[in-house]
Amino acid sequence: MIRITYVTITYNAASVLARTLDSILEQDYPKITHLIIDGASTDGTLAMVEDYIKRSNAAGNGHRIQLSSEPDKGIYDAMNKGLRSIDGTYVCFLNAGDFLPTPDTASQIVKAVAKSQTSNLKSQLSTLPAVLYGDTDIVDREGRFLRHRRLSPPEGLTWRSFRQGMLVCHQAFYARTDFAIDNNYDTRYRYSADVDWCIRIMKAAEKEGVPMLNLHMVVANYLEDGQTTLHHRQSLWERYRVMERHYGRIQTFLLHCWFAVRALIFSLRKLIH
Repeated sequence: MIRITYVTITYNAASVLARTLDSILEQDYPKITHLIIDGASTDGTLAMVEDYIKRSNAAGNGHRIQLSSEPDKGIYDAMNKGLRSIDGTYVCFLNAGDFLPTPDTASQIVKAVAKSQTSNLKSQLSTLPAVLYGDTDIVDREGRFLRHRRLSPPEGLTWRSFRQGMLVCHQAFYARTDFAIDNNYDTRYRYSADVDWCIRIMKAAEKEGVPMLNLHMVVANYLEDGQTTLHHRQSLWERYRVMERHYGRIQTFLLHCWFAVRALIFSLRKLIH
């Protein structure tokens, strides 16, 4: 049976963490592991997590919860700690403040995988999709819907798809654990190691001939003012470097010229209308 591991990185996140924890607590799918990797919080985060563990145990939902709290060297160092502790079939990194849209999100994901497997009579465990991916909605700090994410996943995702931007949000990217464990986050990047990580996993999947599955559903609600938004300029520069690394200098430069033109056209259309 498919087990999903959710990893949540926290540091003094008490103001936004409750809905993240509640959204996993409410999942009706029993085979869930939730790893909370905390950076030695000094606010109410740890007390909130301890209460969450008690509520989950009382609910008898079958979920496994593991808390680790110690200083780290940044969010991607913490994510690498999470990778060293994951189990099961797939892993998804769900940040503090982000949450699963409905109580049956995980079970619907598993059903989609099962459906994809039964369509191939020769399917075995080793041929489970390397990546499951879906859509994302943007929410405010109160968890209220703001809009659908502008970039949407393509029907057929490949590592080359990210030349057009990060078409799949990190929180909507479920990596098969064997691929995830083999690809640590590159901590040389402070804000965009998630982009690099996703690309490297998709490259590995293509090399091994393992497919990826579009879930055709919203699988994550994403907090608008996350770290990437708060450090927008630095994040854009890092993403440019990531793209140069994977797609080459000339192609990356030409693509960004097109991005600038596209943004200008979009702005002009808004002014006209």
